[in-house]
Amino acid sequence: TTSGEEGVALFREIRRRHPDMPVILLTAWTHLDAAVELIKAGAADYLSKPWNDERLITTVTNLIELGQANRALNQRLQRERKAKRELEQNFDLRGLVWQDPATERVLTLACQVARADVPVLITGPNGTGKERIAEIIQANSQVASGPFVVLNCGALPSELIEAELFGADAGAYTGASKAREGKFEAADGGTLFLDEIGNLPLAGQMKLLRVLETGRFERLGSNRERQVKVRVISATNADLGAMIRAGSFREDLFYRLNVIELRLPPLAARPGDILPLALSFLRGKTLHPSAESALQAHAWPGNVRELKNVMARASLLAQGDVIKALDLGLPLAPSLAQSSDTEPDRDAIVQALARAGGVVAQASADLGLSRQALYRRMERLGIARPA
Repeated sequence: TTSGEEGVALFREIRRRHPDMPVILLTAWTHLDAAVELIKAGAADYLSKPWNDERLITTVTNLIELGQANRALNQRLQRERKAKRELEQNFDLRGLVWQDPATERVLTLACQVARADVPVLITGPNGTGKERIAEIIQANSQVASGPFVVLNCGALPSELIEAELFGADAGAYTGASKAREGKFEAADGGTLFLDEIGNLPLAGQMKLLRVLETGRFERLGSNRERQVKVRVISATNADLGAMIRAGSFREDLFYRLNVIELRLPPLAARPGDILPLALSFLRGKTLHPSAESALQAHAWPGNVRELKNVMARASLLAQGDVIKALDLGLPLAPSLAQSSDTEPDRDAIVQALARAGGVVAQASADLGLSRQALYRRMERLGIARPA
């Protein structure tokens, strides 16, 4: 019929029976609002009569390719969700929040090596969560019930690091009025995590190598040999290979520490983790779409530590329960700073809505606008606002 009611009814019945089947509308209607309403109902695209055969073939081809890509994506997502469930069910992940496949690969390897009594070296930039990975290795190891002792080799003067590691007898150095236990003794039967291992002085490196080889050491100022059973996990953000070439790190110690290496990527290289982590740091608040865009666009040079601080500040300073982009104190995403003279026209918006199946959030991302900006633009252009 000229009203198109029969075609609309057929379309709705097809959608009811086969919700995943893409449907192209061929219509003589010139009202874009009506087309948008049908796209909102699930139409994949629409072509006006009389249609162009070449455009029709291109549209069908694109939908077939899109369907194949979506099926492949869904299969990959299903595999990733299954792997995530298995990790969470089979291992103690210490409450770690993650979603990105790059993090999953690190976690999988960490859990695989946890039961092996070998040293592990965790590398990666500051603030990426290296200590948390070490905690996960300890929690799933054969010494999970033993102590987990941490020493940041970069937080102490070089002359005190050896005393922290191996302990000291009274009078071993100025101010040592009584004997003190070192980290190796404290970690006996468990795990010692040496953060920023590249800051360990050469003399300390030699003693550490001996402990790794024999399990024996002496306190500073003592000749009595002590025996311990400790698993050592070390971490660094330094290029140990360059330090070896410069003579500031022992090559034999490097190979002792680096039986298994876990490379933890920077946060910017695992974008799937950004929003889940941000939400985990919030205190009863939610994220506005503009905040989500700003978080995903930021480079995060300070990694997870920076993200945690940003969310803590935003939670305290935001007005209301919804955190917006401006509350984060980050540079706005380019799409949010887009000037009005580059805003999309009516046809571009309708086409974006068609590609997004009427989902405004997806269409706005495609157009480089926030969802609210797209709504305002649709209102100015007289495009019906989807429910």
